[in-house]
Amino acid sequence: MPGYRRAADLPQVIPVFPLDGAVLLPGGDLPLQIFEPRYLNMVDDVMAGDRIIGMIQTKPGGERARPNLTAVGCAGRITSFAETSDGRYLITLTGVCRFAAGEELAVRSPYRQIRADFARFEADLSPEDQQAPDLDRERFARALKRYLNRRELDIDDETAMTAPIEPLVTSLTMGLPFEPSEKQALLEAASLTDRAAALTALLEIDALEDDDDAPHSVQ
Repeated sequence: MPGYRRAADLPQVIPVFPLDGAVLLPGGDLPLQIFEPRYLNMVDDVMAGDRIIGMIQTKPGGERARPNLTAVGCAGRITSFAETSDGRYLITLTGVCRFAAGEELAVRSPYRQIRADFARFEADLSPEDQQAPDLDRERFARALKRYLNRRELDIDDETAMTAPIEPLVTSLTMGLPFEPSEKQALLEAASLTDRAAALTALLEIDALEDDDDAPHSVQ
């Protein structure tokens, strides 16, 4: 992303958009339809500034209108913006860098703002052409095919075998209907290899649900 080469280049205080089941990863594109007044206000404000919004999920606890936030989210920059005739905003957030969620600020804005610590994830700003060398591509492709077949979804077999690992894992992590906690684990994975391995495991665990007579457990 132009202009962001170090963690220090990113804003220390960012607005956050808590949305369970939706995660953003560096380099990924997340389309969003904004209609709540507080988030329309947020988009107006960030469009006048650095265009950065932090996507983050919630965890149990806190007030109903202000639930606790997970420890890690991902900052994205608005790279596409359109307004509909009825006042909704259609935006695309492109993932820039993950962050550790710090102190929440007492602000007058209707949306929430936090101090974001990007230092731990600074490597997100210098993506390399990682190929996750420890990944068994055939195993991964088999697990993905079975998962998608169960849901009557489709993906070209050659894509699963030959597509660059990083964008493929990113798009699947963001797009597949995993549980929020599972998506959070994928978001927080330390490396591409770890994320690809965790994704393969989730796909295989899902396939076990077809085998009603096969006992299995997840710890």
